Amino acid sequence: MSIMPDWLNPEILLAGLGPTVLGVLCLIIFAESSVFPVLPGDSLLFTAGLLIANGNLDLPLWLACVCATAAALIGNVVGYGIGWKVGPALFKKNSRFFKQEYVDQTHAFLEKHGPKAVVLARFVPFVRTFITWIAGIGRMDPKKYFTYTVLGGILWATGLILLGSLLGEIPLIKNNVDAIFILIVLISVLPIAFEYLKGRREKKRVAAAAPVEPQQP
Repeated sequence: MSIMPDWLNPEILLAGLGPTVLGVLCLIIFAESSVFPVLPGDSLLFTAGLLIANGNLDLPLWLACVCATAAALIGNVVGYGIGWKVGPALFKKNSRFFKQEYVDQTHAFLEKHGPKAVVLARFVPFVRTFITWIAGIGRMDPKKYFTYTVLGGILWATGLILLGSLLGEIPLIKNNVDAIFILIVLISVLPIAFEYLKGRREKKRVAAAAPVEPQQP
């Protein structure tokens, strides 16, 4: 039994769509990559590969890979454009939640960790949607952003479809798709968590090494 509700279950989403299945698959991938994070992108791609491999989805494997990857990349372009266009207006007045310093911090973070963040974010639900906005808001260099979003998009969309096609017939994997993707998410988050902990240790080290100012009487 799937732990997902029916409307998020990839097999239900892909079942019975006939010739429209490719369009629906691409629409969902596009939406999750740009504006709507509450969609099962990982498991949908993996399940598509699995269904193609066992003949339950009448779709060429190469076509699914190309179209899903294109949808993911176009979604990232749209998300980046939203952040670039809307971000300055949101942060213009320095409200409680939208301050220019947040933009500056985001820009500095992406300049330092951008390539890794953009690629790794592809494999983390919710993050893969919001990182595109953040990159636009933080004015990440477009050339750098689009270079790594292409790399991340290929690894994510094409990689997961091929993974589903190659491994999906293994009973242990086929019967535990949800658990497999929870594991993938956890593994994907590990480098980000390590980077965060590394940054905290570095701040503590700098603080400990700083000279202590004498107290005023």
